[in-house]
Amino acid sequence: MSQTILVVDDEPKLLDLVRTILEKESYNVIEARNGQEAIEKVRQELPDLVLLDVMMPQMDGYEALAEIRRASNTPVIMLTVQATETDKVRGLELGADDYVAKPFDHRELVSRVKAVLRRAAMPSSVSRSESQVKIDDDFQIDFDKREVIVRGKAQKLRPTEYRLLYHLVSNAGRLISHENLLTKVWGREYRDDEQLLRLYITYLRQKIEGDPSHPKYILNERGLGYRFLDFER
Repeated sequence: MSQTILVVDDEPKLLDLVRTILEKESYNVIEARNGQEAIEKVRQELPDLVLLDVMMPQMDGYEALAEIRRASNTPVIMLTVQATETDKVRGLELGADDYVAKPFDHRELVSRVKAVLRRAAMPSSVSRSESQVKIDDDFQIDFDKREVIVRGKAQKLRPTEYRLLYHLVSNAGRLISHENLLTKVWGREYRDDEQLLRLYITYLRQKIEGDPSHPKYILNERGLGYRFLDFER
């Protein structure tokens, strides 16, 4: 079954271009011309991924993204002519999964789409026997059900956060380099983006640590990488 991608842009020519590119890759494409329509289609059509333009009238892409994140964990790639670090960080903090700058190379767009869809799925190596993990009395994970329980409360993690947590927990007690984590979770094309990794480590710590400024579970080896707390299995 082909995956469905919602493309959101107020420029008809760009919509037609992106549709042509994605349909050649056998994706099912649906469209929205503004932020409000995008929110409605995410709720009604349940797309596998959203390509969301930043610069739109009435409701811009950031506002639409914030509304989408209130209702859905659907992966979102922002399309923008303003791909500055500030814009990128703002989008990631609101819940975007990636950025593609306009004008874009067709191959780059397809590569980013495939990478984000790949991250949205749990790693195929998660077997039922290892899916349920008890870190300690305060922290339990069921990767099969995508459940993270911290101090008795369920924490809602985005797909990329699950993948990052999975790779950290699977290598508990071992130092994982920045490049290794970026390659495993995001793909080789992201292996030098340490800022992206730091942002997602921050997101995870805010959700699982009692005191994110003094982490117990995700430990930093300065200049080298990260190590998850070694625990009894």
